[in-house]
Amino acid sequence: MGTALITGASAGLGAEYARLFAADKHDLVLVARRRDRLEALARELQSAHGVTARVVTADLGARDGASRVVDEVKRLGLEIEFLVNNAGFGTSGAFVELEVGRQLEMIQVNVAALVALTRAFLPAMVARRRGRILNVGSTAGFPPGPFMAVYYASKAFVNSFTEALSYELRGTGVTATVSCPGATATEFADVAGNSRSLLFRLGAASPAKVARQGYRAMMKGKPMVVHGLRNKLTVQSLRISPRALARAVAASLNPRPAAKAR
Repeated sequence: MGTALITGASAGLGAEYARLFAADKHDLVLVARRRDRLEALARELQSAHGVTARVVTADLGARDGASRVVDEVKRLGLEIEFLVNNAGFGTSGAFVELEVGRQLEMIQVNVAALVALTRAFLPAMVARRRGRILNVGSTAGFPPGPFMAVYYASKAFVNSFTEALSYELRGTGVTATVSCPGATATEFADVAGNSRSLLFRLGAASPAKVARQGYRAMMKGKPMVVHGLRNKLTVQSLRISPRALARAVAASLNPRPAAKAR
């Protein structure tokens, strides 16, 4: 069985994807910053399913984060058949008031590291004529997102990039799938500062359910999966909505900056 590399594997969707691969007897490379959580998950999966789960600690927000992962995989002599680019985060607020370093770090994790890891492992997959790539995009990648402007833009990149890659890979034996969840009950909202936003108050999906749907779509080689009926209807409505309306609706779902005293 092929080896799966999963980024952002220490919690949330990443951990759920790891459990799905392990249940199907795939060995794992678990990537994140928090070694203690990764090691606990590795022990859990090895005990429950008899797979080998290796831990690679890396900060994908650093410029050399992705290359460190690639170097470690080479050192271990592993062939990666499944790549799940799940790592990512968001921030909330008016762009003009947000710290620029954090915004650039977000682009590094959500976009640059994803591209670097995909490009690093894809050629060998194509040469073997066997492989699956799953990139975690978002329904946030369809409209512009006032008060989460960089995050929405980063996910627009992931959605578009993966769809294009899927087309390019036709006939190679390798597929690329983008998973587009909406609000999901993970650590994301607390990190992004929008856990009390209208978007999350309307309800958040189970990460286990989202991961199962994404896993099945990847294994079937589908270019895209949008999770949940409400999200599917929202995405379809965006295709025909005026952009001004799409901007206004997205803004209403995200946390607005507090009014400043005069």
